[in-house]
Amino acid sequence: MSKKIGVVVALVGVCALSLFLLNCGSSSSRPSGLLYVLTQGSNGTGNNVSLFAIDLNSGNLSLINSKASTCATAGACGLPLDIVLDPKGAAAFVLNQGIATATPAVPPTIYPYTVNSDGSLSTPGTPVSWNCIGPSASSCTSYPDTAAAMARDSVGQFLFVIDQGEIPSPTTCPLVGQGVKNSTDAQNFIGCPSISVFATQPGSATLTFVSQSSTYQSPFFISKIPSALSAATVSSPSEELLFVTSNKDLSNNHNDNTLSVYGVGSDGTLTEKIGSPYATSTINPLSVLAVNTNQPGQNNGGGVFIYVGAAGNAAGALDAFQLCTVAGIAGCTQSDVTNARLLPVGTSPTSTGQNPVGMVVDPTNNFLYVVCEVRTPSYGYRIFSTTGVLTVQSPANQQTGSQPVALAIHSSGKFLYTSNSTANNISGFTLSTTSGSMSALNPVNSPAGPSGMAAR
Repeated sequence: MSKKIGVVVALVGVCALSLFLLNCGSSSSRPSGLLYVLTQGSNGTGNNVSLFAIDLNSGNLSLINSKASTCATAGACGLPLDIVLDPKGAAAFVLNQGIATATPAVPPTIYPYTVNSDGSLSTPGTPVSWNCIGPSASSCTSYPDTAAAMARDSVGQFLFVIDQGEIPSPTTCPLVGQGVKNSTDAQNFIGCPSISVFATQPGSATLTFVSQSSTYQSPFFISKIPSALSAATVSSPSEELLFVTSNKDLSNNHNDNTLSVYGVGSDGTLTEKIGSPYATSTINPLSVLAVNTNQPGQNNGGGVFIYVGAAGNAAGALDAFQLCTVAGIAGCTQSDVTNARLLPVGTSPTSTGQNPVGMVVDPTNNFLYVVCEVRTPSYGYRIFSTTGVLTVQSPANQQTGSQPVALAIHSSGKFLYTSNSTANNISGFTLSTTSGSMSALNPVNSPAGPSGMAAR
């Protein structure tokens, strides 16, 4: 009898040990929340992605590793700017700025990654570059180019990149946006600002460059220096739209501070909408975010609103626009709906901190958060769902570390983070899912020069 009891006790002990090891392995290798942060380094040669675990009870961060590389050789790809995850969290993409001043110039690149089961990133795949235009690969011409930002659509079908081109810009850039149609265009538009589109699929790390014409594999060249971009899908009419801010016009229009609207075809080709571009109320737009306050499965009378963060003045500003999606609402006609016309919103501009360089919205699309580079606060606003008017949260702002350049929100809507590039740390905030109010967490040190970030 005693032998049987001993065997049972031993088996229970083995099972308990197995469960302990399994649970430990699960909690340590599969953290529920993850934050990815790019590293630019103190001297501009940083080339890593730092991975932090998010404690979903408190929001506190703990560094897991900084092993993923954004470039095969440190400093050889230019600064890493943005990182985005696909909707399934199975793939990641990192945008490198390129080095236009190098001889020869180093083009911008996107490095693709597979996200491993523990959240870590795989060895980067083959980088994608796109500043090569011409009738064939053997005769293509590359040019000095500077990537500015990257964004994906909500369903993970397309990835968009804006490029500032050569600085100063050539005098031969198109008066209106267009893809390259012939060999003359291929030569004239070299070094002009552009928008590049890449097709992809949720869960896949593969990118396919979308040709803007049937003849040439080339970007969509524009007449303005782009500064930020955001994509949105609307249901009436069913269409994907791309919004791009610009702070310098190269054409004869000389409207420097604008928001442009592009329709995105099912194949990824771009067409600028009639009535675009729209003048912003304040100068030097730095960020843009499209927000759809119509909740899935609900008829809450919401709308699609586009917010533009502009340097403007010492205080900074937020310009707000409403997209015409329903005829008869906000004075919109059916023609306005077809042309995706934008209307200024109510009390725009809303004062915010100086140099609002980044914006995110919570998962319910009720609260907008803005990070400002110069005065180092982050701001919170409630979005009035039917008009897009912003109401400042209380307290109005929370302090970050010095020179924040990016922010990310966890999918739970409970935690917000900013990367503070000169403080070399990450600021964290807990968020109220009912009021949107922010409470600061203790900052966490990061490798030097944190920049773009993404959370899941």
